[in-house]
Amino acid sequence: MTVQTALLQGVKLLEDAAIGVPRLTAEVLLAHALRRERIYLIAHSEHELSRNEWLHYGRYLHERMEGKPTQYLTGRQEFYGRDFRVTPAVLIPRPETEHVVETALRLAPRAARILDVGTGSGALAVTLRLETGAAVWATDISPAALEVAAQNAQRLSASVAFVACDLMSAFADASMDLIVSNPPYVPLADAAGLQREVREWEPHQALFAGPTGLEIYERLVRDAERVLRPGGWLIMELGFNTGGRVAALFSGCWRDLETVPDLAGIPRVLAARANL
Repeated sequence: MTVQTALLQGVKLLEDAAIGVPRLTAEVLLAHALRRERIYLIAHSEHELSRNEWLHYGRYLHERMEGKPTQYLTGRQEFYGRDFRVTPAVLIPRPETEHVVETALRLAPRAARILDVGTGSGALAVTLRLETGAAVWATDISPAALEVAAQNAQRLSASVAFVACDLMSAFADASMDLIVSNPPYVPLADAAGLQREVREWEPHQALFAGPTGLEIYERLVRDAERVLRPGGWLIMELGFNTGGRVAALFSGCWRDLETVPDLAGIPRVLAARANL
């Protein structure tokens, strides 16, 4: 079984199972089975797979056809140009979340103390530490998620302090210049409409906020009023069609509300400044 033949068979299996981008998926899974980068497949199409390589590839294909996300199979996902480790204990970082980083760098470039609430894989916390050099803390209620985040920080040489707590309950009043978060925002009633890969594999604690989808936003805004220093920024990722409802949560304690669209023009990030 050569690389070329293995790819052809993998693409056919994935196509028959209605898996998106079957060619790319087959290439990623085969490269992972070979413990090589994808470029190797192009230069070595006649490489003969060993028995172990074929067994690993076949298992990865089977699991992907069953709905397991490719990122959980390879244990990797790129975010802001860096390679992050991911497991089913954390949400898979999405390109849309990079808008949170871009907004933070634009609005709060001199923030000295940054808090990432609900860090998951640590993508936001690690990226902001490496991009700004600020002191960064990150929280999560899941010990398993914090373990993944800490491994990412260590591997990428990012000095981030990780704290196990509910949102920002462990932090003192007026202690942060910038708070960022990609919170759970999916209403429970929308679970059936999610992609199978998301609904069945990604951690529900990081997906679902409650009946309305606003429950965690409400708590974040309330807690941020306490934890932010005067003039500090709260920057959060928005769920689909939630921008207006989330903006309505902000009172006179806030100013400079701004909604940032993603590349498709969909409101993706909301930023607000503490008016204290």
